[in-house]
Amino acid sequence: MATPSAVGAACLLLARAAWPAAVGDRARPRRLQRVLRRRCVAELSREGPAPRPLPPALLAPPLVPGFLAPPAEPTGEPASTPPPVPDAGLGDLGLEPEGIAEGSIDNTVVVASEQDSEIVVGKEQARAKVTQSIVFVTGEASPYAKSGGLGDVCGSLPVALAARGHRVMVVMPRYLNGTSDKNYANAFYTEKHIRIPCFGGEHEVTFFHEYRDSVDWVFVDHPSYHRPGNLYGDKFGAFGDNQFRYTLLCYAACEAPLILELGGYIYGQNCMFVVNDWHASLVPVLLAAKYRPYGVYKDSRSILVIHNLAHQGVEPASTYPDLGLPPEWYGALEWVFPEWARRHALDKGEAVNFLKGAVVTADRIVTVSKGYSWEVTTAEGGQGLNELLSSRKSVLNGIVNGIDINDWNPATDKCIPCHYSVDDLSGKAKCKGALQKELGLPIRPDVPLIGFIGRLDYQKGIDLIQLIIPDLMREDVQFVMLGSGDPELEDWMRSTESIFKDKFRGWVGFSVPVSHRITAGCDILLMPSRFEPCGLNQLYAMQYGTVPVVHATGGLRDTVENFNPFGENGEQGTGWAFAPLTTENMLWTLRTAISTYREHKSSWEGLMKRGMSKDFTWDHAAEQYEQIFQWAFIDRPYVM
Repeated sequence: MATPSAVGAACLLLARAAWPAAVGDRARPRRLQRVLRRRCVAELSREGPAPRPLPPALLAPPLVPGFLAPPAEPTGEPASTPPPVPDAGLGDLGLEPEGIAEGSIDNTVVVASEQDSEIVVGKEQARAKVTQSIVFVTGEASPYAKSGGLGDVCGSLPVALAARGHRVMVVMPRYLNGTSDKNYANAFYTEKHIRIPCFGGEHEVTFFHEYRDSVDWVFVDHPSYHRPGNLYGDKFGAFGDNQFRYTLLCYAACEAPLILELGGYIYGQNCMFVVNDWHASLVPVLLAAKYRPYGVYKDSRSILVIHNLAHQGVEPASTYPDLGLPPEWYGALEWVFPEWARRHALDKGEAVNFLKGAVVTADRIVTVSKGYSWEVTTAEGGQGLNELLSSRKSVLNGIVNGIDINDWNPATDKCIPCHYSVDDLSGKAKCKGALQKELGLPIRPDVPLIGFIGRLDYQKGIDLIQLIIPDLMREDVQFVMLGSGDPELEDWMRSTESIFKDKFRGWVGFSVPVSHRITAGCDILLMPSRFEPCGLNQLYAMQYGTVPVVHATGGLRDTVENFNPFGENGEQGTGWAFAPLTTENMLWTLRTAISTYREHKSSWEGLMKRGMSKDFTWDHAAEQYEQIFQWAFIDRPYVM
């Protein structure tokens, strides 16, 4: 069996041999830092000594006596935990402490597994000036579990930050509902488990891990995540124990950087926690109430990312003792409903609000667009938290989400029949004809094809589309809608299709390939949302040369520039953003877009090309997040 020192020497020789001889000896150590970390100690874990616990110097400091202590093995029957599975690229690797001290990875030479051993030579990815250990905490992340834009963001932003040199972990539940089980097939049991004191007892959770795209994907496993339905509920509504489920997630996320040896060493205490929406909002509260008083995480920081302020995790005040927090921290989560929102005259309206707790205790707050960062401070858009968010306006910023150009790129998209680019738009007309054929509409290149993709609910303005359809169908246009939601609106789509057989199609349900084909085949994308924190469909549309017509709110106003044929430097704009949100205004704007499409072909082509030339990549967004990270570490923790 090879010893650690022998494997280390072999690593050095291999890396030295792989580097051109022309490079000087002094340059080699820095160059070697770029060797791929993926499954970084594959040789050592394959042939090295049996795993053993890390020395005390590398273990997490003790917390409150009995607080999150690893469960003791029962003396009788074996523990009912999953069988240990070899964790490719993580776990106890038997390394000597000198080589894996926290923060030492930049000076450690590692060997990739056979399938990842090639060093990529080509255009170098932009690197961050200062790298951090970043821990994302989220209720969902694509491709493992997704119900909306939150999943897209938490599936793409960590990858973009990792590509810029940061060490990134994503902590989320391991949802098993019968259909999503295969998504976790490559995740291995880490043999780490903790007991969380909350909700009247100690609840054991375990950790699974997958290393993908240079990111450590950590899945918290507990029986409450194993049930039919979607992520947060089923056909009967939201799960009644969601507060319990995401309390476990938050506790586990605070422990993961301290106990999980991923790639051979722990993340440690100097972390940047990025908590997303209410599901992860207990993390900043736990850091302030249960860790920093004992000297743990005193150098960490937390950033709250608000994707949708409408969901805040509000539960009765009587549930506060279940959270395992000290009584004096009740004020951080305290929430009182206004009188008009109370159920009866004796209802005091007292509740606990997870998202409010994060707003109070996080070091910085980010919304998913600049416009939304302003809207959440107003009475109309603040959902009751506007005054509190206004008081923290000095640390409130907005960053527009990006799009994954590996999935959304008309030049490479596998879901569309013809590829095209900003330099060659001929494929878009073919995509339009193929979509019309697929939907059973008359194949007419001269007719503007309008599309809508989204949930069928009040927020998305479907009721306004209902009102304008009779007038719009008098125009020589075609309209296609893709979405699901309110059963009454689904029935309306079906009945409207039967009335306007040659002009309207309603696709009830959701299909990713169909959404790609609609985005590529339509000329205009309509988004009359009442509020939209960021919105992704308008970004996808512009990437595909489809001109967006949107209500000027939130991220829609930030990303869609109004068409101006008489700009200082010629024609400007990428679409139309109308306000206020009325049927008259929306119909007038659509008619303006339709007449531009028919009568001003060169202007329309300019709209398409300007939209396709916009930089909405995640790398651009990641660079802005890095600035927020730097600001957070400049200041002392907001709550010590």
